[in-house]
Amino acid sequence: MAKQIAEKHDLSTSAAKACTEEKGFIAALKRCATQNHCFSANCEAAPFQSKNVRRNRSSRALSKQAQNTAEAMAIASSSFPITVEEPQLCPRFTARVIRNTSIKPSPQKVAHRLQLLDQRPISNAVDATNYVLWEIGKPTHVFDMDLLEGGRIIVRKARDGECLKTLDGVDRKLTSEDLVVADAKKPVGLAGVMGGYDTMITEKTRNIIIESAWWDPVTIRKTSRRHALHTDASHRFERGADFESTVLSCDRVAEIILESGGGELAGDVVDVVSRKLDQAPVVLRISEVQRILGASVAAGEIFRILKKLGFTLIPEGQDDAQFQVHIPSWRLDVEREIDLIEEIARLHGYDKFENTLPAYSGAVVDLPYAVHDAVVRERALALGYNEAVSLTFISHADAEQFSSAKVLELENPLSEEASVMRTTMVPGMLDMLAWNLNHDSDTVRLFEMGNVYAGASPVSEPKRACLGTTLEAVKAALPASAMLDVSKGEHPIAAETFRSFKGDVESLLAAFAVTNLSFDRQAAEYFHPGRSARVLLDGTPVAQFGQIDPRVAAQRKLRQDVFLAELDLEELYRRGLRQVRFSSLPKYPAVERDFSFIFADLVAFDEMSKAVAALRLPELNEMRSVEIFRGGSIEPGKYSILLRARFQSNDRTLREDEVAQWSGKIVAALQALGGIQRA
Repeated sequence: MAKQIAEKHDLSTSAAKACTEEKGFIAALKRCATQNHCFSANCEAAPFQSKNVRRNRSSRALSKQAQNTAEAMAIASSSFPITVEEPQLCPRFTARVIRNTSIKPSPQKVAHRLQLLDQRPISNAVDATNYVLWEIGKPTHVFDMDLLEGGRIIVRKARDGECLKTLDGVDRKLTSEDLVVADAKKPVGLAGVMGGYDTMITEKTRNIIIESAWWDPVTIRKTSRRHALHTDASHRFERGADFESTVLSCDRVAEIILESGGGELAGDVVDVVSRKLDQAPVVLRISEVQRILGASVAAGEIFRILKKLGFTLIPEGQDDAQFQVHIPSWRLDVEREIDLIEEIARLHGYDKFENTLPAYSGAVVDLPYAVHDAVVRERALALGYNEAVSLTFISHADAEQFSSAKVLELENPLSEEASVMRTTMVPGMLDMLAWNLNHDSDTVRLFEMGNVYAGASPVSEPKRACLGTTLEAVKAALPASAMLDVSKGEHPIAAETFRSFKGDVESLLAAFAVTNLSFDRQAAEYFHPGRSARVLLDGTPVAQFGQIDPRVAAQRKLRQDVFLAELDLEELYRRGLRQVRFSSLPKYPAVERDFSFIFADLVAFDEMSKAVAALRLPELNEMRSVEIFRGGSIEPGKYSILLRARFQSNDRTLREDEVAQWSGKIVAALQALGGIQRA
């Protein structure tokens, strides 16, 4: 092998022999470099030939690239006139002309592969561009050449007020900030985003122009955002495309079209190059590779790994062995030495490095409310809820619908659906419930804890908790018997599901030091008006819960009714956790008395409870509702309720006359609310 290297690179036998030995590897590379040998893929010292290197050679073989605009225009004029008025935004524009082709369905091989990628086959010409997009990652476009007015292509800025009907059938009003591909009279494509409707390929098309260009990423990103139009092409151009692949992709599209539709190429490829885009070489130090990875990787192994990936390495340096690495055009993600080291580690094998932990002398410190979070999480899990995490971004529409707080907008949003920081956790919970319902999971119980963001000055990030469950999940948890409302019809079941969900909320609130807890009907508008409530703690709202309004559920395409609760953890945490206290079991028996009353629907149990509590009966341990009934002999607009009072003393047995006296006071208090005692 040493003899073959010596003959091929005109090296001495000793130098060639050093190429095959690790000890003399760097020295041999330097000798090759000084004799103008750059270790091409044919060199025995670099036995691994990259597919990407072969791709570059095939691109150069397809056409001679123009080195400046004047030369490019000369080539263009011989086939199809192309003018680039914005060379800074479009430094390279490549085109090919196919004549006398036929538009038909794509071959089975192409159509099947596109279907595997969830791409709908359209025609052989259009499918060829989509195929190449997924094959080599380069977006291209095809025009019906006979529909281009003036017989030329111009890359220019749009004029204010110009209109372009894009392939999706939408008429878009352009501004001078938009870059377009135009013919002699009008725009025919939104550069790097989507082609025009008027020049699209149809069954009548016979002559085609294939376009493959390199567009400025910032311009494409702004155009895409401005028109709210995100496509496969814009997705790639926004992140930077391969500058050297325009000719290759253009020729590949032409090859696929000619194989299926026939026709002939008209002239050579037209390659307008206004300026070259070359990535700066990166210096790679062998010592730095070993320092970062924590293990010794042989220089020969480093050379072979990077050569496989298409990098060109030129040895340099004296004492510290290092390479000057030239980055291939398709690796836009490699910019620094650390990027190269990551590639080396990836291909060398992470499993070959020993597992070590970084040195750390500190200690783990709990967050201020870590204990509170743990208690809330523990209680929610005990109630059967599963913890979930949603995005902290929501849309403007959701922010306006579910919150009145001032929004905090993102400077560079991912999409219109995630353009502001969330001011409430409700949209995220509704989306997660909808996702589960759409995947046939009907009994869902979810909870989430996190921050919401208000754009007021200064910006606040209060902590919230959100519960979400489906109607079926709540019904499944109802006891088979002992329902509170024994009336007939759908109303009792709906009321019982609401009470069951209310019990979950009360269980969470019971973890905190709450004394004066009350409920009212002032819940947000997106809740069902008759099946929702707001929770007040000493007059301060701390939560709201209930069934989501059916109109909101229909708008978000929820397949069944859902219940939601949002808790203000910031306010609850300030109150502190409830201190658990133990007391001995009572020695003396309890006495219970039942009271049956008829009340108007407007009188809630909360009012009855407060009226009885105001009596301050020390032996009254509990006052609860046992049964509710509507219908039958009860007048419409009223209901019958059975209340049960429990009396008990810790130091003596209660006398009958005492209980009778207390019962009389309770009856009087309930009658003062308009209640009618039943016999």
